[in-house]
Amino acid sequence: MEHLDVLIVGAGLSGIGAGHYVKTHCPWASFAIFEARGAIGGTWDLFRYPGIRSDSDMYTLGYSFRPWPGKKTIADGPSILQYIEDTAAEAGIDREIRFNHRIVTAEWSSEDSLWQVTAERTDPDTGTVDTVELTCGFLYSCTGYYRYDRGHQPEFPGMADFQGELVYPQHWPEDLDYAGKKVVVIGSGATAVTLVPAMARDAGHVTMLQRSPTYVVSVPERSPIAKGLRRILPDERAGAITRWILALGTQGSYFLSKRNPEFVKKALRKGLERELPAGYDIDTHFTPSYDPWDQRLCAVPDGDLFKSLTDGSASIVTDQIERFTATGIELASGERLEADIIVSATGLELLFLGGIDLVVDDEKVDVSERLVYKGMMLEGVPNLAIAVGYTNASWTLKADLTADYVTRLLAHMRSTGVTKCMPVNDDPTMTEAPLLGLDAGYINRSADRFPKAGSKFPWRVYQSYFRDYRVLKKSDVDDGVMHFSRQP
Repeated sequence: MEHLDVLIVGAGLSGIGAGHYVKTHCPWASFAIFEARGAIGGTWDLFRYPGIRSDSDMYTLGYSFRPWPGKKTIADGPSILQYIEDTAAEAGIDREIRFNHRIVTAEWSSEDSLWQVTAERTDPDTGTVDTVELTCGFLYSCTGYYRYDRGHQPEFPGMADFQGELVYPQHWPEDLDYAGKKVVVIGSGATAVTLVPAMARDAGHVTMLQRSPTYVVSVPERSPIAKGLRRILPDERAGAITRWILALGTQGSYFLSKRNPEFVKKALRKGLERELPAGYDIDTHFTPSYDPWDQRLCAVPDGDLFKSLTDGSASIVTDQIERFTATGIELASGERLEADIIVSATGLELLFLGGIDLVVDDEKVDVSERLVYKGMMLEGVPNLAIAVGYTNASWTLKADLTADYVTRLLAHMRSTGVTKCMPVNDDPTMTEAPLLGLDAGYINRSADRFPKAGSKFPWRVYQSYFRDYRVLKKSDVDDGVMHFSRQP
């Protein structure tokens, strides 16, 4: 049976980054990346809807070891996918990927100090599925936290009556023709605010139908900071400095919002007043009931959403759906929205570890009963790391720190001759808190199926890049909470 030192799960942004760290910092380690789909890129290959782009700046969403080379701060999906593919090819990581391999179970044996992994391999030509079994010393999950096969879809009354096209962003039809047509986009999150201006360029009219509003802020499509630094510094150095500056800015915005939400609300409103026509109903359409950063802010490059609202190619309706009709949607207010196409951008359905069943010494692991150590390992589960990014900043900031920590952990285990590492909570006074820390619908719907954060370090999740930078990059991996042992 094949054995690998490290098995990485997922060939998206996090998985390619993890592969780089293992290959670079642990050149002695044999590793492979198992990818359930047939392509590199994860999110950036899966989603193909009009206008798809990053919802955070690319200088922090890009890798620290290969700064974002593009000029756009908020980049389009194809450019991000190309960046990931180029990163994988440049280091030869793409040769370590095994496509169409979906891991089903991972069973840890303390007696052997290894994982027994079972995967399903799908033949892309015939669809035939066969079983693959192997062992690995360390399992590293980079699957993200949502389902790839479907999003969250509420069942609205009368959906079957609608005679037009009902479209889901996760499964966008390549041949969808919306030119000149009436489009309704249901939702108010990052996907919706991206789709509306992109479709409004060609559609007859686009209506964004939201149950409740979201904080939306205009950001420069091209960073003046990056532009200025690139004039005086080499690109790589300029990219690294830009990354730190923008990370500081995002984190500063988050912590200011938590300390003085009213000040941030006023600042966001002033930005809206500058972008929208005089008299626009900001209270109804852009004033949420919650504080900034209780849910993630939506960034729109150069105010493209606001431009579509201003020129009349798009509009926003804030109301409840009563039912679908043959020709559109009837609202709780009695208003009717006529539509040729309805896009249901109603959020993600979360899935931890890509749905892998974990077993430790013949006992199935219920992840919802486990604490998360330093935001990247599970209490009582040996030799397993998980890439979970920030909810208040770019995903890759945390994924990068996690990958660096994992390779330091692997190097420590190799140098000391131990074969097992496992975080253990010995504090009976520890209390639990939600892992992801946002009061968003897609998170709340799945919170009971996710592991928990603790109330104290190192089990508490701070959502702070600068605190995590010290904890994961600068501190000793042998901290007394991580227990090390050798194979019996």
